[in-house]
Amino acid sequence: MTTIAPPTNKGLRFPAEPLTRNETARLLAAVPTRSTSGLRLRALIAVMYGAGLRVQEALDLMPRDVDGCTLRVRAGKGGKTMTVSIDPASCELLGRWMDRRDGLGLTGRQRVFATYSANNFGQPMDPRYVRSALARHGEKAGIEKRVHPHGLRHSLAFQLYTDGVPLNEIRRQLRHSSLAGTQHYIDHICPSTDVAAVMAARPDWTKAL
Repeated sequence: MTTIAPPTNKGLRFPAEPLTRNETARLLAAVPTRSTSGLRLRALIAVMYGAGLRVQEALDLMPRDVDGCTLRVRAGKGGKTMTVSIDPASCELLGRWMDRRDGLGLTGRQRVFATYSANNFGQPMDPRYVRSALARHGEKAGIEKRVHPHGLRHSLAFQLYTDGVPLNEIRRQLRHSSLAGTQHYIDHICPSTDVAAVMAARPDWTKAL
């Protein structure tokens, strides 16, 4: 049985530290590409970073919510069900896990990111396990920032904004209720100095596939 370390930062507030594309590539490269747990974690990163899902939204996905490179997010924040897109590279990572989960005997009645061990088969994953795994692989990758699930959502917003994507499109992808809310979100995670640095050098993280 997997031991999950108890959270040590409960109640603490940390500044937003979005990952650059280079850092996201290093994070992916630190995750094994062939092991079952590695394929699952890579797919989770793809969903949280590529589609901007919150960790619980990703863990609540059912197979019927995945349609090619679109995801149906059920009862996200605010109780709304919405459809979002996922980029082709992230879609490929998700597809690799979907193929593997089929081979494990997981069915459409079990969540996309279900457990698969013999004594805990088909159960929902624990968000604490995801947080622990991301922190561990972030350290392995030599990333000095905090690497955590919501930070991947921050990172997507950061990358879209610095790529010049219109704010209204970012709002739809992140499923914010208002444009003002998205602007506040961007202002929180994208200081102007960071924007300038990222605009100057943006390597292609998909090379880590």
